[in-house]
Parts: sequence; C-alpha cells; structure tokens
Amino acid sequence: MSDIDEPSGGDDARPPRRRGVSRRALVFGGLAVGGLAALGGGALIYRDIRRSAGPEGTWVELSPIVPVPEESPRGDSPAFEEPGDDTTVAVWAHADDDIIFANPHLAGVIASGATLRTVFVTAGDAGRGLAYAQQREAGIRAAYDEMRGSDQPWESSEITLLSGARVIRFVPTDDPRLSISMLRLPDGNLSAKGFPATGDAGLTQLINGLVPVLEPIDGGPTMDAARLAETIAELVHAGRPDHVTTNIPHESAFARGDHPDHSCVGSLVRAVAPSAGVSPADVTYYIGYPSQHEPPNVSGDELAAKVDVYRSYSAEDPVVTCGSATACLAQPGFGQWLRRSYGKGEDELRLA
Repeated sequence: MSDIDEPSGGDDARPPRRRGVSRRALVFGGLAVGGLAALGGGALIYRDIRRSAGPEGTWVELSPIVPVPEESPRGDSPAFEEPGDDTTVAVWAHADDDIIFANPHLAGVIASGATLRTVFVTAGDAGRGLAYAQQREAGIRAAYDEMRGSDQPWESSEITLLSGARVIRFVPTDDPRLSISMLRLPDGNLSAKGFPATGDAGLTQLINGLVPVLEPIDGGPTMDAARLAETIAELVHAGRPDHVTTNIPHESAFARGDHPDHSCVGSLVRAVAPSAGVSPADVTYYIGYPSQHEPPNVSGDELAAKVDVYRSYSAEDPVVTCGSATACLAQPGFGQWLRRSYGKGEDELRLA
C-alpha cells in the first residue's frame, strides 16, 4: 500500500501478541487446505463500503523494463535460502501490500507449513525517513508473528548480492521457512513524483530514465534500472520458488488508479521471472487500490482474521494505526481493501 499522509484515526492501543497457534492460524490453515473462501459480502455491505472511497494513484506511462541478461542470475546468490515444501517468493512494493491485498492467501501459505520468502522493494517511507520505514518493517514482522502464532524474535543480517545491491534480511529465530528482505528504495508517492526528502525520485522515474539511479534511504549502494531488474531476478531465483506473488503490473487494465510503485514492481517481476526460472503460469498478481471497485469477497471469520493481522501491523505504523477492528474497517481505503482480495494469473491480466 500505503503512503497516506495523514493518520486515519483510531486509538493507539496495541493488540496483544500471542504464543502458539492463534485463531488466525486456524482460520487461514483451513483456507490453505480447503481453498479461498467463496465470494460474499452482499449488496448492502458493498453499498456501505463505497461511501468512503480510498485513494487512487496517478497514471503515468512506464517504459519497458530493461531486459535481464540470459546468464543472470549467475551462480548461487549470497541470498540463497534452502527451498522448502511448496515455496512461494512474494515481491511487493511496500511493507503491508501483502497483508492488505493478498490475504487471506499468503496467511494460508504460512499456516499450511509451506515456505514463504518475502521481498519489499521500496522502504514505503513516504518521505518521512528511515525511522518511519523501520516502524513499518517492525509492523510487518508483527503481522507475520500474528499469522504464524509466535512472538519469538527475528534475526537481521545484511547481504550484498551478486548484482551489487544490498538487502536487509529478517528471519524468525524459530521458523527459518519464513524470511523478509528489504531493499529500502525511496517511496515513489501517489503522484509518481517521489518526495522532496528523497530527491523527488522513485521507481517510475528510474524505469522511465528520468533519473540515472536511486539510492536506498539507508545509504546502500545505488541502483540503476538494469541493476534493479537483475536484483529482483536474483532474489526470486535465490528462493527457488514453486510460486511467485506480486503486485498487479502496469500493463494490466487492473493497474489503472493503483499506486505507481505497485505497478512498477508488478512489471519488474513479470519481466524478469523467466530469467529467474519461473513460468508465467506460476505467477499471481494481486490487484491493489482498484480492488475497492470490485465486489467484497472476504467476509466472516476470514475477514476477522485478516483484520487482526492488519491491526498487528498498524500498531507499529503511526500513520494508519487503528485500535479496534471497527476502527480499521472504517479507514477510507483500508476498509474496502481488507474486504477484498483479487489475484490474477497471466491470462487474466487484461493486458493493454
């Protein structure tokens, strides 16, 4: 998501952490075995939700992604992780895109015992600096703790990739089948023009050649467009995935009105997946902001579990914090998105 510049209300109470298997794990575990819940919600809920529409991103044309050389990724990456059963590599623009747009699916992956390797490309900093980005990172770890039913600590490490990029990786001390890797590139803003604090530059300007490089907000090595594409390919390949999930790509009709960063990341993954050994049939793209215009399809216990995960995240993010399920569902945008999750395969993208 996120990049809404003013708090959306709700108190600051942090939801309690739990040890052991939580209600969320039980609910999503059932989804992982039995499949996603059927469409629900009804016309009355749909009418009520549409009374407070969420934000829409600026539409900007995007240049084709720089091709990744056929020999890339080369050899075993320092980011390599032992593949587990039914491994998913998930690549997102911002820390919370997965829990808002791809749940309950990804929570079901965790609950099923499968392996999940998550990559966040931007810092989601909204021009507020590294401290705010780190709050969001803490929030996403808390959300994953909620999904996996554990509050054991996470270990962090810095990894320099074959591409020359650097990632910060977090792994739970009690669950190595999960990992979160951060590239911390500057947030591109809803306007696709970036923020003054980070040079008015983001993924859109980099891909379109308007800026030569982007510098991660933590001072890591700069990336030009070719290095960024190679980095995404390397991280996907390093996970040896059976499945890949990501944002909807720019070339899809479903991207109109989405956050520009979402569109850039979806297009990057779509472009480099073949060089990472991933078939187009194995990639699922999740609709972002424009999902608010689709009928609700998450309800009942599945919605309650999804909101609990989001609350765990929002307790660490002062911009969107909400102290109750009611407050979370009342937030413009978030309330609509939480009630929806639409994944699309390659043949469902409605390509322009």
